[in-house]
Amino acid sequence: MPHPPTATTGPSALTRQQLIDWGDQATLAFAVAPEDHDGGAQPGVRLAEVPGYGTDLAAWAAEAGASGVAGESVTVTLPSMPVWDGLPRRLVFLGIGDGSPRSARRAGAALARSTRGREHVVLAIGDLMTGEALTAVVEGVQLGAYVPPYVGSREQPAPVGQVTICSAASNDVPRAVDDGCVAAETTLVSRRLAAAPSNIKSPQWLADQAVELGRENGLRVHVRDERWLAEHGLIGILAVGAGSVSPPRLVTVEHPGSGTDRAPVVLVGKGITFDTGGLSLKPREAMIPMKTDMAGAASVLGAVLGAASSGLPVRVIGVLPLAENAIGASSYRPSDVITMVDGTTVEIGNTDAEGRMVLADAMAWARAEYQPSTLVDVATLTGAASLGLGKRHAALYATDDALRQELEAAAVRSGEQVWAMPLVEEYRSALESSVADLSHIATDPKVGGGSITAALFLQHFAGDQPWAHLDIAGPARAAANEHEVSQGATGFGARLLLRWLQALDW
Repeated sequence: MPHPPTATTGPSALTRQQLIDWGDQATLAFAVAPEDHDGGAQPGVRLAEVPGYGTDLAAWAAEAGASGVAGESVTVTLPSMPVWDGLPRRLVFLGIGDGSPRSARRAGAALARSTRGREHVVLAIGDLMTGEALTAVVEGVQLGAYVPPYVGSREQPAPVGQVTICSAASNDVPRAVDDGCVAAETTLVSRRLAAAPSNIKSPQWLADQAVELGRENGLRVHVRDERWLAEHGLIGILAVGAGSVSPPRLVTVEHPGSGTDRAPVVLVGKGITFDTGGLSLKPREAMIPMKTDMAGAASVLGAVLGAASSGLPVRVIGVLPLAENAIGASSYRPSDVITMVDGTTVEIGNTDAEGRMVLADAMAWARAEYQPSTLVDVATLTGAASLGLGKRHAALYATDDALRQELEAAAVRSGEQVWAMPLVEEYRSALESSVADLSHIATDPKVGGGSITAALFLQHFAGDQPWAHLDIAGPARAAANEHEVSQGATGFGARLLLRWLQALDW
């Protein structure tokens, strides 16, 4: 599997000799910003000045068609002339827009995609980006360079090997490089796991990946098998996984932080390694992307790994309920009544609403086991969320205003967008059952709001501490590459959670 580019810090001001030392093996990229003009004058561009080219680079960039729009990449190759002997002759004019983190992330992704296969890229930023934008451009480079796992015989495009960032804010660059690489890796871990084919990605395989990645990063990892689940009453998880030859698992991944004297933050991620819909079989087209139905668990794992790599003081525990929702002689059925780990009885109305069952069991168990200060769950839960919000926003539900605002701020910082949704009390009656404590799907067709009623079901198992639910069914998958977002599994949620954890007052 191709490795992400190596990101390094270059000098704040490039010299001709440094460029000659790098030679023509390097591609020189210039950050380009639109230049403000009053009246009807033809707009121009601004970019970092680099000695040795003997011309007005801004005019040259504009003539080549560069406008500075965020995510624009214009590549030119200089002719062979004595004045440019020894200098990089492949130039990229990279649009950074307003220089905001959002624009910088798009620029970094465009740079990575336009320089695939190149050995070395030098990005001259000058004073056009500072602070969080420097971190974001590194994130964009790493995310844009991503190549999905491939097992065929065709040669795949190699990512750029090394990106050297040269900024006037030279003191900020090392921190920005480190922070951007850590944040991007949380997403890349999530993408790689979600992109793995489900004939490989059984619950045990995913548990093994968590063990390997966790131990590499100094995390405490525990895997519970189906016997343990039965002994401890997690019947919701067992019911969902009963139809598969690959039995379910419950994995916990703990970053101890500065100690265990405080109640931890608990993150729970839905880990359905493939979802046929069970006996309530999905249509063929809807089943095709279901290898990514464990994207919530992958994002939680990525976020906990990021917390460890960042050395955060906060104690974080990731809980990953893993199961395959398959069809077999022992599959759970519509009209079954399942007793969950906390004693709640649940009537099954649709076996394709399996995610809320594994989450509910895992959340209730985690509350009793860890008494968390805050509980957040992440899941590709409902098609209703993407119908309402499209493919770029996750639905955010929260029982605590401060927690909601913190997650919204983390969404802005990470570029992973959320939209706050209501927990409508009047809809709760739609989950009433005549044979159990709850129906796990809405039984009143007048209510609608499938994402809301799913969140209300989960709220029953969330307890009294602050709780938030992220329904990432829309943004967890993408039909095409778009800026830093990859086609297929996107890894959505991991960076958002990491940025939230980093901002906690611990």
